[in-house]
Amino acid sequence: TAVLFNGGVFKSELLAERTLATHNDWLHAEQAPAARMLTGADLDLAEARGAAYYGYVRRGQGVRIRGGTARAYYVAIESSMPAVPGFEPPIQALCVAPFGMEEGVEAPLQTQQFGLVVGHAVTLRLFGSSVRRQDQLGTLLDFWQDDELQELGAIHATLPAEGRQAGDVVAVTLRAIATETGTLDLTAVAVQGDGRWKVEFDVRGQH
Repeated sequence: TAVLFNGGVFKSELLAERTLATHNDWLHAEQAPAARMLTGADLDLAEARGAAYYGYVRRGQGVRIRGGTARAYYVAIESSMPAVPGFEPPIQALCVAPFGMEEGVEAPLQTQQFGLVVGHAVTLRLFGSSVRRQDQLGTLLDFWQDDELQELGAIHATLPAEGRQAGDVVAVTLRAIATETGTLDLTAVAVQGDGRWKVEFDVRGQH
């Protein structure tokens, strides 16, 4: 593991050393080797050069360094258990993007089907975990500890009926992509017909 700093703020040796020490504390907690600091970069120009090189790579040249997600992501699925009057229906957490999933790679859940309500207002809830690193795509959690999953946000939307009746429940499969721009794109694809519904969660600013 190596750390490459950019930005003139890291000309401060104190700040650079403190940042490296913090990273090494995290690595030590995971029983991983300590990181080393890469040197030789022009801190004032590093970000501009990186942006220019990224544009070069987008044209199909150069070497692209891909990153993986720093946490696993889950969407809330309403449980099939009977609802209790006066209480919210129980939910399950479905892993749609496992820890370390590469950016730009689609993760389809083709063997699992879910019911999607269309034409009515719905709430789509997203959770993240930096500790449940063993969960695989499609893992469905019934229970979890408070410190295992963190709710990152929700999207309130009315998904178009696409020729169906408002309130219809459509059988769908799900697929997710963690994009380079910091969003988690979740698409529901109708099992029958050509309906597709896409929502985007902004996950870059979540901690």
